[in-house]
Amino acid sequence: MRECASMYMYIYFLFIRLAALFGHKKAKLLVEGQKQMANIQMPKSAIWIHTASVGEFEQARPLIEKLRALQPQQKIVVTFFSPSGYEARKNFRDVNGIYYLPFATRRNARRFLDALQPRMAIFVKYEFWPAYLRELKKRSIPTYSISAIFRPKQLFFWPWGKLHLQLLKCFTHIYVQDEDSLDLLAKYGITQATVAGDTRFDRVHTVMENGLNTTDERLNLVEQFVNGSDRVIVAGSTWPKDEELLAKYIRQLSKFDLSNNRVPAGLRTINYQLSTKLILVPHELDEEHLHTIFQLFQGRFVRLSEATPVTMLHASVLVVDTMGILSRIYRYGQVAYIGGGFGVGIHNTIEAAVYGMPVIFGPNYRHFREAKGLINAGAARSISNYAELAAALDTALDNHASIGAKAAAYITSELGATEKIYINIFKQQ
Repeated sequence: MRECASMYMYIYFLFIRLAALFGHKKAKLLVEGQKQMANIQMPKSAIWIHTASVGEFEQARPLIEKLRALQPQQKIVVTFFSPSGYEARKNFRDVNGIYYLPFATRRNARRFLDALQPRMAIFVKYEFWPAYLRELKKRSIPTYSISAIFRPKQLFFWPWGKLHLQLLKCFTHIYVQDEDSLDLLAKYGITQATVAGDTRFDRVHTVMENGLNTTDERLNLVEQFVNGSDRVIVAGSTWPKDEELLAKYIRQLSKFDLSNNRVPAGLRTINYQLSTKLILVPHELDEEHLHTIFQLFQGRFVRLSEATPVTMLHASVLVVDTMGILSRIYRYGQVAYIGGGFGVGIHNTIEAAVYGMPVIFGPNYRHFREAKGLINAGAARSISNYAELAAALDTALDNHASIGAKAAAYITSELGATEKIYINIFKQQ
């Protein structure tokens, strides 16, 4: 069975190489990155932290920063599998090296560990590469999984998944996010586990605190667009279906306002129309996608890269066509809409909730513990159509302070995972 699993890995990596040959952008970046690894000299005896992509790196980052602050002599190496993760964080300064993870064959695992000779390995959340885990176990290198979460439908727990279940015994210890994961592991004989929580909560809290002291011209423009309004929706990491629904809400709001049914006495219609504003941060920023967004909002928008104080006066929608500032933009809103829920799954909800704001997202959230936590706390709603979106936005805008307080309380209750993991791993060294 082990040979069969290895064969599947070889086939998987072969498909990646074929995709690169046919011009697939991410596959090409990945293959080129793999080639570069052949000639790289890595620092030895480092703490090796492996993350799949940007999201997992953000979960590792609080631990990296704590290590750097309390044990500055430690060498830290980070690896990525995803090209988008590597490209986004390849210049991160708080580590001694950032690399691609060589394709997870047994030969590559041996070569990589020979070159790195790590003093320990830390894998984040869903990263379970068989060749590496077995080789680490064989070499008696302490190996940990952090911010891990397990569900009954995962391959480990299938009737024919015993080979994969054995991989979990390669870990020295597994730090899971919740009691459900701990109980599930125990049911299958995996007892070297502890509930520590999710380090992402610590990360978003730090970003929130640091963001208040950050100066960025782009954020200055966002603040000018908001212009003191207390009815601002921030839509983060949106996809086409999300954008269609939000555009309909803005159009319907404008039509309703123009009927004078909701305009307070003595207040000009145009002022009321612009009192509800939308900051839209698309997940994809290619010009074709942006053009589609501009058509949806039909003259009501201004794009951040071209915004001026004058053009923003006449816009109810600000399209953020630049990367890297979403987590700091949420502080300008009263309500957050998180994209992705009509596709494979919602994006990061807690980087919005940390600012004490109601959160709304699409129907595909079942695999996201934090989204369910926010709903249970009364701080979030899931929607599946336009009528539900309009009702959720109206309620959230009218009651953002009381609902937002529940969001902030939920985030506070989840802080502390980084400290628990650090004490458990590094105070034992």
